[in-house]
Amino acid sequence: MAKAPRILAGEAAAITGGARGIGRATAEALLQNGMKVAIGDVDLEAARKSAAELGPRTVALPLDVTDRDSFAAFLDESERQLGPLDVLINNAGIMQIGRFIDEDDLTAQRMVDINIHGVILGMKLALERMIPRDRGHIVNISSQAGKFGAPGGATYSATKHAVVGLTEAVRGELRLMGANIDLSYVMPVVVNTELGSGLGRMRGLPSLEPSHVAAAIVEALKERIVDVWVPKSTRRTNRVTTMLPRRLSEGMARALRADRVLADVDVATRRAYELRASRSEPALNEGADAPQIAKAGDEHPAGHGRAGLDDAA
Repeated sequence: MAKAPRILAGEAAAITGGARGIGRATAEALLQNGMKVAIGDVDLEAARKSAAELGPRTVALPLDVTDRDSFAAFLDESERQLGPLDVLINNAGIMQIGRFIDEDDLTAQRMVDINIHGVILGMKLALERMIPRDRGHIVNISSQAGKFGAPGGATYSATKHAVVGLTEAVRGELRLMGANIDLSYVMPVVVNTELGSGLGRMRGLPSLEPSHVAAAIVEALKERIVDVWVPKSTRRTNRVTTMLPRRLSEGMARALRADRVLADVDVATRRAYELRASRSEPALNEGADAPQIAKAGDEHPAGHGRAGLDDAA
C-alpha cells in the first residue's frame, strides 16, 4: 500500500545558496506549503533581501558551505529560530566552464570544495541531527550533467556525478542502519538562472525556470522520490539511451545538441556571472577583478576564474 503524501505544513527547512536562483524559488515554494525556511548564503545582504521579500517565516543567515564551523553554525541558528530541521536542501554550487585542458587548478579545486565537499559536510551535519530523531529529508541538487557528462564542463560534471553517487551510497547505508531518513537528488537541465546564463539548449526541451525545479523538489518531499528528473520527460530519454549501443546513444546526443550545451557559450552574456562568482572568493580583495577571468571574445572563455559563489546549481 502506497504511503500517503507527506504534509509539509509546520515543518522547518534549511536551504544552502538560498539568496537567488533555484534556492530562492524553492524557499518560496516551501513557504507556500506552510513551511518555515532558513536561507543561507555567502552573500548575506542578498539573502536578507530575499528573506524580507519572502515574508516572516523566512530567516537569512551567513553560510560558507566549505567551512564546517560556518555550516554547523548555520544549522544551529536555523534550529534555534525555526525549531528542529525536517529538511536540508544542499543547493549551493558553482559552475565554471571551458575546455578541461585549459582549466586552472584553482577553478577545479573550488568547484570540488563547494559542489562536493559542501554537500558532504551538509549531509554529515544534518544527519547528526536527524538520525537521533529518526526523521528528516535531505535533498541534494545535482544536474543532468551528473548523469551524462557534458563537454565543456568536465569538472562540473564530475562534481555532479559525485553528488548522485554520494546520495545513493548514503541512502543505502541509512537503509542498512534502519534509519527513517529520506534522501533525494535533483537533476535539472539548464535552468534560466544567472548560473545558467549564456549556455546552449538541447533540442526539444522547454525552457526551464527555477520555479519548475522548486515544484519538483516539493513533489519529491511529499512523495519521497529519490531521483528527480527535471523536466520529467528526460527520465524516459535516459531509459532509452541507456539501452542503446554507445554509437547510437552518442549520435542521439549530437542530434539533440546535448553535447553542445556547455561547449557553445555566449561569453558576453555569461561574463557577469563569472565575475560575480570570482569576486565572492574570500581570498580576493573586495571589488577586485580576478585576473584569470576571460574577457568577452576569448576563444575559451570559462574555467579560469576563482569562484566561491554559493548559488543555484
